[in-house]
Amino acid sequence: MGEEVDLQEFTPADRTRYREKVRSCLDVFARMLRESAFDTDDPMTGLEVELNLVDGAEDPALKNAEALEAIADPAFQTELGQFNIEINVDPMRLREGGLALFEEGLRSSLNEAEARSAEVGAHLVMIGILPTLAEGHMGLHSISANPRYRLLSEQILRARGEDLVIDIAGAERLRTTSDSILPEAACTSTQFHVQTSPELFAGYWNASQAIAGVQVALGANAPYLMGRQLWRETRIPLFEQATDTRSDELRAQGVRPRVWFGERWITSVFDLFEENVRYFAALLPVLDEEDPVAVLEAGGTPALGELRLHNGTIYRWNRPVYDVVDGVPHLRVENRLLGAGPTVVDTVANAAFYFGLVRSLARSERPLWSQMSFSAAEENFHLGAQHGIEAQLYWPGVGQVSATELTLRRLLPLAQEGLEEWGVSGPEIDRLLGVIEQRCLRGMNGAEWFVRRMERHPGSAGDAARFDALREVLGEYRELMHTNEPVHAWPL
Repeated sequence: MGEEVDLQEFTPADRTRYREKVRSCLDVFARMLRESAFDTDDPMTGLEVELNLVDGAEDPALKNAEALEAIADPAFQTELGQFNIEINVDPMRLREGGLALFEEGLRSSLNEAEARSAEVGAHLVMIGILPTLAEGHMGLHSISANPRYRLLSEQILRARGEDLVIDIAGAERLRTTSDSILPEAACTSTQFHVQTSPELFAGYWNASQAIAGVQVALGANAPYLMGRQLWRETRIPLFEQATDTRSDELRAQGVRPRVWFGERWITSVFDLFEENVRYFAALLPVLDEEDPVAVLEAGGTPALGELRLHNGTIYRWNRPVYDVVDGVPHLRVENRLLGAGPTVVDTVANAAFYFGLVRSLARSERPLWSQMSFSAAEENFHLGAQHGIEAQLYWPGVGQVSATELTLRRLLPLAQEGLEEWGVSGPEIDRLLGVIEQRCLRGMNGAEWFVRRMERHPGSAGDAARFDALREVLGEYRELMHTNEPVHAWPL
């Protein structure tokens, strides 16, 4: 999302040239999958976390430019809303103690960033949606200075032809409209990256899709939006609606949404890029000078800039990524469905569960996706988001089962096997998967803690009192976040 793009107007001719260039990139990508040597020998894993900024009263702080200047660390970058920033942690190999290094590096960076950003009146919060966001924070005035964000907002609204409608029914209901994509900024996520070979990519992506419902159920951390208690992971419907380029009529015609779970299991990474080109018009038709055919035929590695930019404006929950490092191409799955937080240890435990489980399932002799319909995986995903840790999901050979029982009985052992195959040490596996185990046994994740704490708050009825309660509970949340005690151990 944060790639620099100049603010500009696009002509019909720009879009025609861009479409031709994207298709050329796709043809070159197909050739590379057949002929090129991708970096597959010693796969890396990666981690990104989006953060919210609040002031001393726990209200959104529209100060990301000032905070980033104070932090002065290139690992931190801007995000869509002025109340957001993002940290990109250096990629790691799990066999080299990557999980412990993720945790140590993330804690150190966040502590230093908090100390510096606090000097300009902005405090960091790891949570899926900032509970104190109100209607007044959702206008164009809150968009970050990077021209790409305003341009993307204009293009999405232009494609849609009318204001966005946000309509989410959960424990309560929220219905509002927006003349920009700023509501998307409310969604702060954690993203896991797992590098894989072209041959194994389909297995890793299919496995990631199959476990999405379990992931989001166990990691839900976004129960409030604009003062309303909605889904346990409200980010999911909010993100789907906040970037929707389709009018009601286009939805009725079956046009695909840009925030997309997908519609089928795949057999190759090419399937996903080909779908992106076939189904989705360009939002940012910015042309690169590179001739990918000439670069490839000269023995080089093309950047495929147009294909990558187009891919970055299609928001799959598990996104395929093509990248080039030191002249060598590689592929990875970007798992982007979890909210941020609540703590660093919770985040790294979520990473351990994902990396271990996806490896076990991707390499299974009898693939899970051969036993499960794609529509069942998608239904699980939305059930997990709506009900969180109390969700009932479908699983092959079991039928309907609680997410916690499924995890305790079947998935934790698989995650352990996968982490062992990655080369993670036994004590590290036990410590991090132990966090997931206790979360299941106690039925407590970030969303559940926040909702239960609000229920015990004496002043949570009525809009004004509700926001006062949200500020107070968010203050407690932020204090507990800094202890790095996993959320299942937080006091109520």
